[in-house]
Amino acid sequence: MDATVTEQRPVLAPDPVLAGAVELARRAAVEDSSPAQVGAHRGCVGLAQQDPSVAVAVHSFDCTAPAYTGWCWSVSVARLYDDPRITVDEVVLQPGDGALLPPPWVPWSERLQPGDLGVGDLLPTAPDDERLVPAYGASGDSALDEIAYELGLGRVRVMSRLGRTDAAERWNDGSTGPDDPMARQAPGPCGSCGFYLPLEGSLRAMLGVCGNEYSPSDGRAVAVGYGCGAHSEAANEPDLEPLTAVSYDTQDYDVLEPLDPDRLPET
Repeated sequence: MDATVTEQRPVLAPDPVLAGAVELARRAAVEDSSPAQVGAHRGCVGLAQQDPSVAVAVHSFDCTAPAYTGWCWSVSVARLYDDPRITVDEVVLQPGDGALLPPPWVPWSERLQPGDLGVGDLLPTAPDDERLVPAYGASGDSALDEIAYELGLGRVRVMSRLGRTDAAERWNDGSTGPDDPMARQAPGPCGSCGFYLPLEGSLRAMLGVCGNEYSPSDGRAVAVGYGCGAHSEAANEPDLEPLTAVSYDTQDYDVLEPLDPDRLPET
């Protein structure tokens, strides 16, 4: 029997009186579920107790519910060694061999995927988030505070070097990076496009924002090596070939000779 209750305490031979209480244990399982969900008796084991005057045993029955294949009903029974009366302690449905189990529990912070955040949802960051580092408070000098605000020093925390590097790698390796099929077919990289708006700071050499409303990446961070068909220098029509020679259309005409007065016929 693969009951978790038997794994918490040492298993030993059951007390004979408790081992014989099969029907009592079955009735308890049926009351907790239904007769159709309690199957064959699978066995009985005893559990070691700190109190030597107490005997505890666990009866196991197959669970016949279609949704719980491989599970079993574990019914704990107990008595005092000097008292033949038996008490049912608990009825538990537990997984056995081949039972269908849910995947291991994962904290929500690890289950969350990009795009899961919806309207009104809050995603708090941990105090020790490695992507963020503490910033500095206002100095009281309006000119310095304005500069500090532009640099991010007026915020509680700003992105650390690790956070910036992680974001740059994620964007560069994603759907707006140089390895995307769209980029491979583009007439040129974003770095040479007139609609490319480079980011400021340490990410300037790698990333920017697309400002072309007709591009599928409009308003998104794109890698300098990314590209699409909306490149500012994309050639929509082939250049005309330069004219290298002049040609004329010619046609033969019958030319009449001028009249000679001396050759006119006499009248």
